Amino acid sequence: MVKTATQLVQGTNRTDDEKTGAVVAPLHLSTAFRHPGLGDSTGYDYSRMTTPTRDLLEEQLAAIEFGQYALAVSSGMAAITLVFSTLLKTGDHFICSDDLYGGSFRYFDTLQANYQIAFDAWNGVDVAALVAQIKPATKLIWLETPSNPTMKIIDIAAVAKQVHAVRPDILIAVDNTFLTPIYQNPIVDGADIVVHSATKYLGGHNDILAGAVIVNDLDLADQFREQLTTTGQVLAPFDAWLLIRSLKTLHIRMAAHTKSAKTVAEVLPTVPGVEKVLYAGVGGMISFYLAADYDVDHFLQALTLGSFAESLGGVETLITVPAVQTHHDMPEAQRLSLGITDQLIRLSVGLEDVDDIIADLRQAIAAAQAVQQEN
Repeated sequence: MVKTATQLVQGTNRTDDEKTGAVVAPLHLSTAFRHPGLGDSTGYDYSRMTTPTRDLLEEQLAAIEFGQYALAVSSGMAAITLVFSTLLKTGDHFICSDDLYGGSFRYFDTLQANYQIAFDAWNGVDVAALVAQIKPATKLIWLETPSNPTMKIIDIAAVAKQVHAVRPDILIAVDNTFLTPIYQNPIVDGADIVVHSATKYLGGHNDILAGAVIVNDLDLADQFREQLTTTGQVLAPFDAWLLIRSLKTLHIRMAAHTKSAKTVAEVLPTVPGVEKVLYAGVGGMISFYLAADYDVDHFLQALTLGSFAESLGGVETLITVPAVQTHHDMPEAQRLSLGITDQLIRLSVGLEDVDDIIADLRQAIAAAQAVQQEN
């Protein structure tokens, strides 16, 4: 088996050698495929079920996540809904870590209210406490690590070992969007399912909306494939082709994101107005708290390089305020208990020169305090 960097660059190559020898994999846009005869198929019938370009992407996604099977879908939320709509039914129960992307909680609340699929949150620290939360109806454990937005780290291997020792039938799913397979391999650590918002680091350029689900078990893959064929939230061929292209530089981009994020995380605590910095030590995501007397809105308006935008993982530096964006639907008491205050800023460190990123943050933070002083 080649190393991940080589797989990323070469894994989708040489697929058209017999016809053209094209170095870059061809793009197949057709939604319909001609049958050789009655009852015959080339393996491709209709693009909602499968396409050559999406097949190639899925093979690559499975390989880099050390899985056997992957499904490429239309968004990160489509990946999440594929998992839950396939595996859970009314009366079932699942457990999730308590600090997650706000859209996940919004969906979980809908499952509970409309379909009577109950869930409990776990603090992400005490694995024994997680095991104690398991009920007879528990079917799934959903983890996100590092967490969004407070960068909490969960020991996937410890969770998998202790949960499976008690209940081998419980499936463990991990959202690996923040670290990607470059820095974290949940299947290797014992997880059953890996999910990505491929819109983020896998795509990496803020121009693709996509999601992915990766597994090792054939029966599980077949269940997901049947559900996906039925519900239809598949990834279009052109988006699949763009994602194939983007994955070729994932290892280079993640190394650069990490290098700059480490520098920013070291500098931010020394900047007046920054109360606390949260960083997982790897990857490009940082969260930090502005002091109470600093105006968040004026900080955002003063940015000249970073963009106030609701995404992450792209080459451009993006800044989000979780309390009013990604987690605005969460009850205020719940947000505050997790540390998601109105002063919390989430920073997706881009690939600009790190000195320019830091300079922009410094001047924007200073501008936020200057406004307060004027008032």
